[in-house]
Order: sequence, then structure tokens, then C-alpha cells
Amino acid sequence: MAEAAPCYGWYGDDFTGATDTLATLAEAGQRALLFLQIPTAQQLARAGSLDAVGIAGATRAMAPEAMARELEEAGRFFATLGIGLLHYKCCSTFDSAPDVGSLGAAARALRPHFPNPCLPVIGGQPNLGRYCLFGTLFAAAGAGGVVHRIDRHPTMSVHPVTPMGEADLRRHLQAQGLERAALVDYRSHEGEGGRRALDAALAGAPEAVLFDVSRPSDLAAIGALLRERISAGPMLAIGASSVAQAIAGFPQTPKAEMPKLARSASGGNLLALVGSLSPVTRAQVELAQGYERIAIDPARLTREPAYLEALRIEALASLEQSNVMLITDKPAGVPAETGKVAAATGALLRAIMSDARIKRLVVAGGDTSTLAIRALDLWGLSYRSPCTPGAPLCRAHSDDPRLDGLDIVLKGGQMGTPDFFNRVAETA
Repeated sequence: MAEAAPCYGWYGDDFTGATDTLATLAEAGQRALLFLQIPTAQQLARAGSLDAVGIAGATRAMAPEAMARELEEAGRFFATLGIGLLHYKCCSTFDSAPDVGSLGAAARALRPHFPNPCLPVIGGQPNLGRYCLFGTLFAAAGAGGVVHRIDRHPTMSVHPVTPMGEADLRRHLQAQGLERAALVDYRSHEGEGGRRALDAALAGAPEAVLFDVSRPSDLAAIGALLRERISAGPMLAIGASSVAQAIAGFPQTPKAEMPKLARSASGGNLLALVGSLSPVTRAQVELAQGYERIAIDPARLTREPAYLEALRIEALASLEQSNVMLITDKPAGVPAETGKVAAATGALLRAIMSDARIKRLVVAGGDTSTLAIRALDLWGLSYRSPCTPGAPLCRAHSDDPRLDGLDIVLKGGQMGTPDFFNRVAETA
């Protein structure tokens, strides 16, 4: 008897967010695996029977034309698998722009493969401090931090690539080509109000329907509505991991405290690569203990091969004695191109990992994580255990026995409690 096709697919616009969705599905009891590119038939066979299939991408940092090429191929792959719902996983802060990481460009590339009349956009993720009220997005500054309207957020309003200057997500989507986005606001999520509100919204044939999310219980109501609508044909949905929380089910009451991480099965020390300039991550770095710190000058890293080699030698020597943290300095003067720095740090990581024996790899920063992990010979990630909301502990899958089974944590700049780097080292 043939195995049932996976019912859920997700494409992450960067690697950190893609692993959060992986954790959400796995913790809901789904057999899920995140591939680092469109998998081969052999890799799919090695993964075994799956309920959910993901691909970690880099479209958050791409121009619309490049996005279209990548997502057309990905959409065709997911459609061929028979996926019922394809989740385009964007950042929970929705940072994107018409010319970089456009959500409209993503929708235009994927919608032909998933032509359901309803294209939901889920506008919040409460467990990460993200809320959407009357279409307006709010986000906490760090775990448990003060909640700001996104266009006044101390980090996201001044993001170096995609600053958020508009808090109304309908206007934000309109600027990226989704010109007619209807709204189902949070007052509709109780009783039969949601079904009536969605019917009314779809009567106008909108290009997308934005759903408010004010609290975890809203996601259960949204999930019930979307599961009904999937019967009309394969559906595309856009949003953070709250899409998976809505569809797969998510605890409405958060755990009182995070459990301990699973213990590493391999020897060696922990290697952390910090590329994020977020104040949240930099505060976590300041509180980190037990690491040998190595500062990286991004301008030199992108221009001087000898400098990369010197850093590699220093890191390998330090790893023999202790945990090591590689920290990208803030560029002096005119900042180097973000993608170029992230690619150079990926090359540095590959050079270190070719000789290092480590038990856990931690990468902080969205673009840094994507390009750093792509520089390694990995083909997939599976879930191991919770670590911090938005950044789980994962297991690497590789044809290289030195990398297969490696512990990996990928953390976005805004994610994690102040003691993140101490916590991630506890069982390493």
C-alpha cells in the first residue's frame, strides 16, 4: 500500500524561521523534516514517511526576480507531492520590501500551484510577542520586552535592509503587490463570527485575507476556518509559524519554564557564530559565560583571504580548550553589503568545520544562519528538543559522517531570553 502524501508543506524565507516551524509541527506530533534545498528522491526516501515537508530558503534577502525563479521550482515540487496547504514562512515581524523579500512576489510565484480562492495571511504569533490588532502589527523588543507598534520598534523600524515604516499590514502588503487584502479582525474569532467574517471578506474576491491574532486562542479559531476552506483546493498561506500553530494545533497555555535541552551525543566544545547586530543578541553576548571570544572585522573578512585563515587557526586552537564565540563587529564607516558579509562568515564557518571537532553549533542572525548553514555539506534538519521560543535544537542530516547528527541551533536576532548563550551551552 502506498504511503500517504504529506499534507503540510512549508518554505522558509530564511533558515532560522524555517526551524521554528519545524519545531512547531514536531511538538504537535507531526513527522516533519526540513530540507535545505529541494530534496532528491534518495533524500526523500531516507527521510521516511512524513506528515510535513519543509524547505529552508533565502528569499527574505532576494530581489523579486530571483524569488520568482526559486519559488516557481519550489511550488512545483510541493504541488507534485500533493501538499494540501503550503505555508510561505516569513519573519514574524513581516520585515520585507517591494524590492527585497517581497511577500507579493512570493504569492505571485506560488499561487498558481495552490489556487484556493482563500489566501490567508496570519498576522501575529503571541508566543514570540507578536500581535496583530485591526490589521496593525505589534512586536515585543526581546523575550518579554516592551511591545511596540512595528513602525516604532527600536530594532525593526531601523532594520538595515528592510526597515518597517508601515504598521498596517494591509498597506504593507499593498506596497508589495497584494493590492486588495481583506481583514478578519480579532473580534470575529469567537463563536460563529469568524465564519461569517471570512465569508464576507471572500465575497469581494480579495487577493489575500489578513487575520488578526491577539492571543493563542485566536489561532485555534483561525485553524478551524482554514481547515474547512482547504476542501476547495490546495491552499497557500503566508505568515510566521503561527500558520503551523493554527493548522496543527498549539498549546494555548505556555509552559511555565523551558525544559532542559537534549544532551549532545558527540564530543568536543560548542562553537557559536554571532552575525546579528540586534541589541537583543548583543545583550545576550554580554551575559554569555564560558566562551573564548573572537572578534571578526567584517571588512577584512570580505577582502583578505589571509585574515580568514588567521581566524580559522585561532578558532581551532581555542576550540581545543573551551567553547568559542565568533562575533562579527559592527562595520566602521560605510557598512559592507549585508549579503557579502554573511557569505564570508559562511566561508569561515566551513573552513573551521572542515577540521574542528565540536558537539554543538549555534548561529545567531537570520542572513548569517542561512548562508552559514548553506556553506556546510548538510541536506536536512530534524527536531531534537526545545531551546528557546523561535529557536529549537535541531539534528543535522548529512552524507558527511562528521556532520551527520550534529546539534544545531539557529537563532534570529530578536529571539531568546537574556541567558540564551549560557542556556544553549548547558548540555553541550
